[in-house]
Amino acid sequence: MCRVNKFGFPRTTAKSTEKKVKGFQTGDIVKAVVTSGKKVGTYIGRVAVRKNGSFNIKTVDKTVQGISWKYCRLLHASDGYSYNTTC
Repeated sequence: MCRVNKFGFPRTTAKSTEKKVKGFQTGDIVKAVVTSGKKVGTYIGRVAVRKNGSFNIKTVDKTVQGISWKYCRLLHASDGYSYNTTC
């Protein structure tokens, strides 16, 4: 799917059809232990993947943006259902 102009011609390129990035996909529950940088800490939550390998992690109380895939460990693969994380 891509965006079109008022005449119906494509304005942008099509979205990528890759479902997984670095072994993760949007909706997976991950644990990220960040050891260096501005966002040091441990985060458990739902991941939103980007093609470049930098993820957003939505925890119970906040969303942490720009966490590298190298810090993430998969706890539960996305299976279509919604799960609450109370950690």
